[in-house]
Amino acid sequence: MSNSSSMTEFLLLAFADTRELQLLHFWLFLGIYLAALLGNGLIITAIACDHHLHTPMYFFLLNLSLLDLGSLSTTLPKSMANSLWDTRAISYGGCAAQVFLFSFLMSAEYTLLTVMAYDRYVAICKPLHYGTLLGSRACVHMAAAAWGSGFLYALLHTANTFSLPLCQGNALDQFFCELPQILRLSCSDTYLREAGLLILSSFLAFGCFVFIVLSYVQIFRAVLKIPSEQGRHKAFSTCLPHLVVVSLFISTSFFAYLKPPSMSSPSLDLVLAVLYSVVPPAVNPLIYSVRNKEIIEALWKVFECDRLQSNKVPIIPLGVPLYLRKSQD
Repeated sequence: MSNSSSMTEFLLLAFADTRELQLLHFWLFLGIYLAALLGNGLIITAIACDHHLHTPMYFFLLNLSLLDLGSLSTTLPKSMANSLWDTRAISYGGCAAQVFLFSFLMSAEYTLLTVMAYDRYVAICKPLHYGTLLGSRACVHMAAAAWGSGFLYALLHTANTFSLPLCQGNALDQFFCELPQILRLSCSDTYLREAGLLILSSFLAFGCFVFIVLSYVQIFRAVLKIPSEQGRHKAFSTCLPHLVVVSLFISTSFFAYLKPPSMSSPSLDLVLAVLYSVVPPAVNPLIYSVRNKEIIEALWKVFECDRLQSNKVPIIPLGVPLYLRKSQD
């Protein structure tokens, strides 16, 4: 294909050539997707229904769960459908929508993880100013900034990438439409504009990374100064899930995008894409809920309330005639 104006579809990379392995990939991704839907859905339900969890930390966690659900729903259903129906095609518009949504949700998640690091820093290093620095209005503004920055980032990259002429065919070496893979299809002398945007984005991402690292350096210093062992354990328990999620997200995505070109291969790129696009959103609910007693107690309250409502026996007034009582029974 000579240019993008004549292109109607892209071809995604298949996980396997044999029908048995394609079905195995479908069932594996379906299991991961349903588990992620259940885990993130439970976290959202617990935080929304329990007023004790209406705090800045859980407000940001609710936003993180929404972003995780969105990012998985952007990539996995199409990949599962292709494996189930033994096809590789995705429409040009569908690919553009996938690039936009995935870039939007992943960049917003990275920004939100930076905001969550600031939340933990204020809670541990400046607890007396926590209510002032992280009031309800400030939390809404920071969450909106995370979503808004992700939207702007995705809009710029998607519009710029799909305005480039694509001269290298339409086959992508990835199971979803990914920006670097599409840039490989562009003409060698026309992608510099998008490369400039990627370099700028890399500097901004590195700035967020430095902010997270410095925040946790200050957090660990403050925690080690706590005299009681119980206080140190409680402080570490509130920070450890976020630190694990940040480490998993940053290590996989940075290695996927910053690895040397000599290490690049379709199979390695495929594995790395699964590690940074599927694994973190799927395991985040497990990381945040396993040792979090507040979320577990909130879920028990929700389930207990639903059970009591379902087992509730209707109360019939004494003045109701017998035949009406029987009809109600």
